[in-house]
Amino acid sequence: MKHPEFEKLVAEGFDRLPQWVRDKIKNVAFLIDDEPSAEVREAEGLDHDETLLGYYQGIPLNARGEGYGVGMTMPDTITIFRLPILEAAQEDGMDVRDVVTDTIWHEFAHHFGMNEAEVRTREQSRGDATAPGRPHEQNIRELD
Repeated sequence: MKHPEFEKLVAEGFDRLPQWVRDKIKNVAFLIDDEPSAEVREAEGLDHDETLLGYYQGIPLNARGEGYGVGMTMPDTITIFRLPILEAAQEDGMDVRDVVTDTIWHEFAHHFGMNEAEVRTREQSRGDATAPGRPHEQNIRELD
């Protein structure tokens, strides 16, 4: 899948977020890259056979104090990694759209203040949920 088509899937994945979630998102930029950089791999302690589907970098909403945004404040970033997502979709027999959407939900859970262990625990506990993103939606509601 070429970059322009993948970019459309990322935009669609963002649009699949409920409006009330999109309304809470503040100062975040989406980036698309083929794979995690050497710096990200090192920062996350990834082995040579490990990768990421997405990466949140910034100050979560629940950690922003009164001084946040005073003056020039660079946006948080969510980077979506094209090649690992395509590979994961193929290996798991999933539609690429669903993997993109799940990745966006996962990274926005970090933006709302959940650490990796909390996100993974909640993802594992979602069990029989049928709608993509539904368990994540509940997780974000709990952060209100």
